[in-house]
Amino acid sequence: MLRVPVALTSFGRLVCVPLMLVLTGQQSVTREEPITPIVVERSVEMAKLSLGERLFRDARLSHGDAVSCESCHRLEHSGDDGSVRSSATDGSTLDFNTPTVFNAALNFRLNWRGNFRTLEEHNEAVLLDRTLMNTTWQELLPKLRSDPSYRNSFTEIFDAPPERDNVLDALAAFQRSLTTPNARFDRYLQGERTAITADEERGYLLFKSYGCIACHQGMNVGGNLFQRFGIFANPFANQPIETDGDLGRFVVTRREQDRHVFRVPSLRNVAVTAPYFHDGRTTTLAKAVEIMARKQLGRVLSEPDVELIVKFLGTLTGEYRGRSLTSVKSVQ
Repeated sequence: MLRVPVALTSFGRLVCVPLMLVLTGQQSVTREEPITPIVVERSVEMAKLSLGERLFRDARLSHGDAVSCESCHRLEHSGDDGSVRSSATDGSTLDFNTPTVFNAALNFRLNWRGNFRTLEEHNEAVLLDRTLMNTTWQELLPKLRSDPSYRNSFTEIFDAPPERDNVLDALAAFQRSLTTPNARFDRYLQGERTAITADEERGYLLFKSYGCIACHQGMNVGGNLFQRFGIFANPFANQPIETDGDLGRFVVTRREQDRHVFRVPSLRNVAVTAPYFHDGRTTTLAKAVEIMARKQLGRVLSEPDVELIVKFLGTLTGEYRGRSLTSVKSVQ
């Protein structure tokens, strides 16, 4: 994965150092841009991916066969569930808005707090968390071993029956395949100048000039650093109570400097993954842009500029299995 170097100015503001990218595997185009196209990994083990997909869609991975990974990460749409915040297995509301699973493997850390470094580590935590899949290995593995199809697949791929490590390996292999290339902006970066409109290109120029690009760059247009939510204004000022979810990485590190610090989300497919922010506080992309400008950049953007930036963000919607992603909300 290509990353754009990020540095701190003397004012503590993040700035990007653009990379010179030479694309390979197609007509060579040299561009000096802080965003780079998604590169599809061609060397894949199809049998393992197929097994991982079966596991991802199988509710037997949860306690009582209640939910699957796909229950919250709907692959037929945008890889999330379209909810402000999902429901826990006990019926309570979770602390966070569910992020899309698409392109999650391109993030340098996982979850809003960034408390997991690998997909395998994250998957095990989800499986065992009492508010999520709520299972145990003692419950899960016998269910898989009792299924002849699973037994045969695991033996063929891993030369072993279903075990903790190979279950996590297969799930992670499938999740790494969940990238969404061929966004119109990717094609634009690769030299197809008509892939985006003049207004969308102006929106990209505003996105860079206002400083949004400082946190949202690289192949995943974000996902590769931590940042405080509320640099110029407190985004929690009008809330009656501050939840554990609002505390960000502070819950993990207990360091005061990590209060309200989150992993910067990717903006890939952002036009179809509403609601936005860790708590799903807004359902419109225009409002999300306005909030980010005021809270993170100290700027009040004009309505035309917001509209142009939103148009640019719409060009970041990619494809999965040859089909452009769509919002879960579009079918609710």
